[in-house]
Parts: sequence; structure tokens; C-alpha cells
Amino acid sequence: MAERIAGPEIERLIQLLARLPGLGPRSARRAALHLIRKREQLLGPLAEAMQVARERIVVCSECGNVDSCNPCTICRDGRRDSKLLIVVETVADLWALERAGALSARYHVLGGTLSPLDGVGPDDLNLKSLAGRVAQDEITEVVLAVNATVDGQTTAHYITDLLAPFAVRVTRLAHGVPVGGELDYLDEGTLVAAIRSRTDF
Repeated sequence: MAERIAGPEIERLIQLLARLPGLGPRSARRAALHLIRKREQLLGPLAEAMQVARERIVVCSECGNVDSCNPCTICRDGRRDSKLLIVVETVADLWALERAGALSARYHVLGGTLSPLDGVGPDDLNLKSLAGRVAQDEITEVVLAVNATVDGQTTAHYITDLLAPFAVRVTRLAHGVPVGGELDYLDEGTLVAAIRSRTDF
């Protein structure tokens, strides 16, 4: 067993940083050392920002996004198309679509995907309020922006069935060749999806 090389406060900082996605023990040590070296410029402001975030960040009661206000900034934006609703698995997916800036719509965050093997059923996701929003807000199109995984597609089919009683168009993101992608480097599943989703030129 390796001996401690720092006090418990530094060890705790390293352990907490190592829990972040993409940071293992070595990266966490490097990040901790960087924060300690830049104590005044980084560590203090970061600790303060994290305290404020802990106190003020809430989950939006309308869409499931995270923000410091409820309803969130996106739901309050009157310039967005209120008839178009984009369904995503996670807040990270919502942020990715917002960065792309392709559509100015409203969102609905599911909080994951249906996964019977992992014990995740419809009651574990934000699905009941989805049907309510479609009915109440007079949504005309729901875009299923879920991942092209088995669980993502299972969830998409479930949502399609859930929304069948409503007069709403249900669409999904196109699957296929990414912009800048070369056919030789793509997997067979992506190529098949691209061929099946082909459009007029």
C-alpha cells in the first residue's frame, strides 16, 4: 500500500477530483497540484463558484434542465418555437444541441433511457410529464434526439407509442455519415443507417 505523500486535506481534494468524468487518479493529482499552485487565481474562485452553484442550481420543473432559475432560461425564452419540442436523454445532450444552434426550440430531458437489464423502467424517467406537455402546450412536432444505442432506440419506440394518441408529428435525428467523415472509416451500422436515410441531391 502506498504511503501518503500529502495531508488529509490535499488527499481529499485529489479523491474528489478523481470522481469527475475523464479524471483518473493521476490526472486528479495533476489538477489538484495546479489548483494549489494557482490558489488565489483558481482555487478560491472555484470554491466560491461551487458553493454558489450548490445553493442556487435547481432542476427546471418544466423541462428537466439545470439552471439557477425555475423555469430555466431556455423555457423562459419567448423567442423559441413553442410548438417544437426536442426530447433528449440528459442535460449534456441538451447543452450539445444548444452549442450547435440548429433549432431554437424547447426541450424535454428524460433523465436517461429505458434499460430493462439495468432495472430502468418508464416510471424512472421523465415520461409522464412529456405526454402532459404535448397535450397542454399544443406541441406540433416532437424531435427524438436520443442516442443511436439499443436503449436509446427502445426509448424512442416507447415515446412514439406514448404519443400516438396525440395529433403530433414525431421525428428523430438522422443517422448516418458525419460531416467530414470518410466512408472507409465508418462502422457498418452507420453506413446502413446512412443508406436507409438517403435523401434527394
